[in-house]
Amino acid sequence: MAFLAPAAPFISAATSVMAASQASAVGRYNQSIQNRNALIAEQEAERIEQQKEFDLARFDQQFAQLQGKTKTAILTSGVQLSGSGLRVLRYNAEQAEVEKDILDYNSKVAESKKLEEANFARMSGDLARRQATAAQFGYYAQAGTSLLKAFG
Repeated sequence: MAFLAPAAPFISAATSVMAASQASAVGRYNQSIQNRNALIAEQEAERIEQQKEFDLARFDQQFAQLQGKTKTAILTSGVQLSGSGLRVLRYNAEQAEVEKDILDYNSKVAESKKLEEANFARMSGDLARRQATAAQFGYYAQAGTSLLKAFG
């Protein structure tokens, strides 16, 4: 085994260079995973917006049916469409606007959370890449140190 002693610094340097290459590959891979996670979160934010539009349209349809039934009930009871009957219809309309505002607000909060999740995923990917680059430089430094010891 003594015959390997002169080669040890070169073997160590080569191993460090391979580790540096591997660290770089791992960093790129982790960054690509986080970029994919960011894209998925952005797509989920878009789906939340689409769902909100669907929910609002369905709510408007259901509200129109409710107002129609309410108006019919008022008129068939023999009461004129004035006074308390109009107040009921106006109250229903006001409450409908409140419900629509709540739907809109909740969807915007959920959408913002998803967009923030996407931003965080991208930042995590950048961090993983930078950590891998730092590790890569560390391995190159080890390789240089091994070679310096061999010739020093």
